[in-house]
Amino acid sequence: MTKPSDRDSFLYPHSTYRGEVKPENLVFNANLQEFAQKVSYVCNLETAGKISPQEAHQEIKRLWKELKRSKKQLGIEDGE
Repeated sequence: MTKPSDRDSFLYPHSTYRGEVKPENLVFNANLQEFAQKVSYVCNLETAGKISPQEAHQEIKRLWKELKRSKKQLGIEDGE
């Protein structure tokens, strides 16, 4: 396994998972971190004037639906 570069670590930070260790929780955690990173990119694009607030909202809404779908597919119930 190769060590990630400083650039990759900066662009794609990864936090240690501290919840109940089950495969579906680990996968969802990775999906959640990816969601957060993408939302950050969208916010930065909107702040820089590269996309409109409406485009940012639509993209974040799409990403949210994708995250909810992954949660459902993994069989993770609310309140766990």
